[in-house]
Amino acid sequence: MPLVETLPVGADTAQWTVWGTTARIVLTDPALVAPAAALVRAELDAVDAACSRFRDDSELSRACRAGRARVSPLLATLLEAALRAAGQTDGDVSPTVGNAMSALGYDRDFAAVRERKIRVFPSADWRDVHLDGNELTVPDGVRLDLGATAKAVAADRAAALVADRLGTGVLVALGGDIATAGPAPAGGWRVLVQDRPGDPRCTVAIPAGAALATSSTVSRAWGDLHHILDPRTGHPAATGWRTVSVVAPTCLLANTLSTAAIVRGEGATRLLAGVPSRLVTRDRAVLRLGGWPA
Repeated sequence: MPLVETLPVGADTAQWTVWGTTARIVLTDPALVAPAAALVRAELDAVDAACSRFRDDSELSRACRAGRARVSPLLATLLEAALRAAGQTDGDVSPTVGNAMSALGYDRDFAAVRERKIRVFPSADWRDVHLDGNELTVPDGVRLDLGATAKAVAADRAAALVADRLGTGVLVALGGDIATAGPAPAGGWRVLVQDRPGDPRCTVAIPAGAALATSSTVSRAWGDLHHILDPRTGHPAATGWRTVSVVAPTCLLANTLSTAAIVRGEGATRLLAGVPSRLVTRDRAVLRLGGWPA
């Protein structure tokens, strides 16, 4: 159970379950919690309908089956973000891992994953997926999975939507993906960074408009597998990191870097040089980079 579920829910907070994780919003104006929660729920519903790989009727599922399709502006935004993340990480974060995820048994909402099939193969090259405006072309047989980026984009969009519509400061947390918008409380948004009970923990303050993402090899794991795949092998990344947390201007960028760091293993420190980040090893030792506070 995500540790966010153990945090208090005060008058300034709303919290509910979505996508096998916990959605949590915190506002600087408690009087606006109800309308803010309604806005966030609607945004998450729209993202789910656009790109869930667990729904045969999602727009993304239908587009992958067709091979070529004109997609909605929302799905185009989500696809562009996924392809940009792939380019920024030389393919370490790729949207083409849908078939590999299913082959490993992660072919339904995580809460329903009970078994896995051992059939490992590399993913298609992300550069073979083409998005020209709203025209999407997917290679035959390829299933796209935007899970590595879509949740982060949803957090960014939801936070911006609440701040713009309601004029309040807001923090939106979707599991390990946290985005903020509007004015922050005095001293910044205080965030507990801890993956599982017994793991090293710290509390950091992030400024208005900043984001924080944590990628984990233990929170979504079944058997000896975890959900962060190396697209080159189609198998969970062989890494020495238990979790990686990154602070960045957007949740999308923070998640892109934290996920790529897991995939790169020993190369993570080069990737994150100068970036505020916190890496926890398999034996729970903590490495801080880029000015992450002690």
